Amino acid sequence: MSNMKGKTLVITGATKGIGQAIAEKFAQQGVNIAFTYNSNGETAAILAQELENKYGVKARSYPLNILEPDEFKPLFEAIDADFDRIDFFVSNAMIYGRPVVGGYGKFMRLKPRGLNNIYTATVNAFVVGTQEAAKRMEKVGGGAVVTMSSTGNLIYIENYAGHGTNKAAVEAMARYAAVELGEMNIRVNAVSGGPIDTDALKAFTNYEEVKAETIKRSALNRMGSPNDIAGAVYFLCTEEASWITGQTIIVDGGTTFR
Repeated sequence: MSNMKGKTLVITGATKGIGQAIAEKFAQQGVNIAFTYNSNGETAAILAQELENKYGVKARSYPLNILEPDEFKPLFEAIDADFDRIDFFVSNAMIYGRPVVGGYGKFMRLKPRGLNNIYTATVNAFVVGTQEAAKRMEKVGGGAVVTMSSTGNLIYIENYAGHGTNKAAVEAMARYAAVELGEMNIRVNAVSGGPIDTDALKAFTNYEEVKAETIKRSALNRMGSPNDIAGAVYFLCTEEASWITGQTIIVDGGTTFR
């Protein structure tokens, strides 16, 4: 397997769920971790210390509001002060709750503000974050970018139109980035997950229905876990995936073909 020790991952939104699983997966392989949090600095600081103590890597946390794209430049400048290189960027952070009001619901109830917020958190955050990361990756000879997506852009999920369409948009943007960043030896891919058992999913009003339907549809008869996604993200950043770019890897337990 690839030697990842001493490289650096930047990931947005890693204090819980999928983001935390990804950060831990990379740290297990000796990768240093720079991750962002939205509001709970204490939780983030504890996680950073745990990663350092458990895996012997360097880990630092940084505040970031992904609804404010202008925050990405100072974020990466702060990371520059703590780390001497950036090799991987994972655009993971998402929004739910009040910011998505008008974006999460039936088609006839969708509102521009909620839809715009989802676009900003999904597509704009990927674009601006990748732009900043790519500048640093070019200096070390290349790297890999992964954006999180969802199978909700392939199949109908109730109340998910706002998220599903923006996940389709970020996959398309990732393909464009893959073509243009290839000359920098930077690969760009997406990981599209089926419903994963996280706090974000539990925030959906129909969580129990989604869980039951996912288990019913899955060829493996279970919900997905954050670790299922983390493994795919990690693989796409290794040398074993060195000729994979512009692709979307679906990790859904077989839920989209039944």
